[in-house]
Amino acid sequence: MHTHSNRLIHETSPYLLQHAHNPVDWYPWGEEALTRARKENKPILVSIGYAACHWCHVMERESFENEETARFMNTHFINIKIDREERPDLDHIYMDAVQAITGSGGWPLNVFLTPDAKPFYGGTYFPPVRAFNRASWNETLSGIWQAFTERRHEVDAQAENLTTHLTQANAFGRQPAADENGLFSRESMEAAAGNLLKTADTVWGGFGKAPKFPQTFSIRFLLRQYYFSGDQAGLQQALLSLDKMIAGGIYDQVGGGFARYSTDAEWLAPHFEKMLYDNALLVTTLADAWRITRNTRYTGVIRETLAFVREELLHPEGGFYAALDADSEGVEGKYYTWSLQEWKEVLGEDAGLLAAVYDIREEGNWEQVNIPWLRRNPEETAAEKGISAEELNACIIRGRQKLKEARSVRIRPLLDDKVILGWNALMNQAFSAAFEVTADSGYRDLAIRNMEFLLQTFRDQEGKWYHTWKSGRARYPAFLDDLAYLVSALIRLQEITGEGRWLREAGDIMQYILTAFSEEEGPYFYYTPDNQQDVIVRKKEVYDGAQPSGNAVMAANLWYLSPIFEKPEWAERSRRMVGQLGNAIVRYPGSFGVWATVLQEITEGTWEIVLGGDNPGALRTDILDRFIPNKLLLQTGPEWRGKALTAGRPETGKPTIYLCRNNTCLAPVFSAEELISLINKGHSG
Repeated sequence: MHTHSNRLIHETSPYLLQHAHNPVDWYPWGEEALTRARKENKPILVSIGYAACHWCHVMERESFENEETARFMNTHFINIKIDREERPDLDHIYMDAVQAITGSGGWPLNVFLTPDAKPFYGGTYFPPVRAFNRASWNETLSGIWQAFTERRHEVDAQAENLTTHLTQANAFGRQPAADENGLFSRESMEAAAGNLLKTADTVWGGFGKAPKFPQTFSIRFLLRQYYFSGDQAGLQQALLSLDKMIAGGIYDQVGGGFARYSTDAEWLAPHFEKMLYDNALLVTTLADAWRITRNTRYTGVIRETLAFVREELLHPEGGFYAALDADSEGVEGKYYTWSLQEWKEVLGEDAGLLAAVYDIREEGNWEQVNIPWLRRNPEETAAEKGISAEELNACIIRGRQKLKEARSVRIRPLLDDKVILGWNALMNQAFSAAFEVTADSGYRDLAIRNMEFLLQTFRDQEGKWYHTWKSGRARYPAFLDDLAYLVSALIRLQEITGEGRWLREAGDIMQYILTAFSEEEGPYFYYTPDNQQDVIVRKKEVYDGAQPSGNAVMAANLWYLSPIFEKPEWAERSRRMVGQLGNAIVRYPGSFGVWATVLQEITEGTWEIVLGGDNPGALRTDILDRFIPNKLLLQTGPEWRGKALTAGRPETGKPTIYLCRNNTCLAPVFSAEELISLINKGHSG
């Protein structure tokens, strides 16, 4: 029985429901709260987080469950809780404001607004007492209330200045690139790769110092740069980064799947939350690595990761859940860590050998407990113990199964069971990529099932798209990222199936995006649709962060679909989008990794591969297995009759490959080997 309940009790978000029994009188974001703030002339506290956020839980326990603190908040503020995964548009706006105020950001994000929703002060985690060189939460609340009541003109001036800053920061992209011809060149690509490698950790992989994020876009850029230029240093750094993550604690050595980021340079100690999008992006990147190296470790981790996704994140109707929490029983990582005694009890006679493999110690390797990780190559341990690699591998497989079974009876981390359109589209691409490199039809079948679920569930009868779905209910207008990723997933699904229906859907969604999201001047797209009224700024997002920039993905989509739908203006818009960001892409590729891959493709040109003849499925499978990063793959069919790309490509007869680039077509060939030979000749030229 709960002592308190607030308005969040009617929400579906697990994060909001976690706060539904706080003594704080929380509102969800909406007109009811905003109207009350204006009517009572009170400042608004907006507190933003997400279900898998460790420090969000900490601040809730310390402050939002405190009766005295709640009384002060309820008396003096209108208090609004937001799940950043439901409303990333609001999170972006108020995160930018807090970063402008403090120079840093993160979650929980606590920002104070005037009654008309303009930000004037904020921060991230506030402790219950002074600590970490931070004022306490109660001191902050008291100071904000005093400023609002006694120095209102200063508060209003700060709010206007911040809102003006947000608007001006959003006005980029109106000037052409300084030297477009110089930008779309192999020299620019080499410069971008060189700038990225300046930040590389050549010992432990990754880029920059701790905390370390996977930065899959940077890795994919380097893999592609190796394909185009033979850059060995870039290839080595990309593979080192993947290898060290796979060996680290950021990868769940027992159950598969990746955590969000590592708190240290060695990838040992993650923040243990597992996000759907990280796992999707890593699977797609590992597929590229496998195509280049044929290292079966990469396909093994793809299989393990997608097995985790199927077991723990798959909704019965075919959608994928958002995340697993970092905490269980109020302790971060408790579900995933082991004492040496637990290790011995579970593994018996294998415990000693596997303790050496996974660096399990009496004193613990992290905060008095152990995170299993491969500090060194298992082959070294096998040689040291005088056993064969095969014997050790059998022991590892046996031990992992025992550990997984033992772990399954523990109290599990919270599941964030909302289904997010954009994240599902990323995972859809991951299952398509897994099919490409394994030919396992189960991956293709699940990608098809998931896509059918998305198209049916997230779009209403009027053609309006939504961002989240839970308990049979879709909510919140879809954002640019949702729809850009969805188009990208449809493109990839068409490639693995040869079915034109997926490209027809992609074309329809592109038209919707062009209508509802285009900026009035310039080539970019707003994050929110034109009919959304509850944001103070319509932002344009261009940075590739933990997820790809919707604008970068749109640049790729426009470039790919332009020749298929015979829309040359789409390719021109893509070129303009890349061109106007060009200098930033080359100088700071770590923040523009997806953009850099689009710049690569425009620079090198796209191979247009059309499959004709009866049942060219085996040819398609063989082509998808190869690393051709700058390709368009289409199969002839009734949908494309009369289109230039498929003109003269018979739909019957011997399965045949037609290859074109830059309006020039080569003689047809009949095998993937012949295709690769033609591409290699054209590439070297």
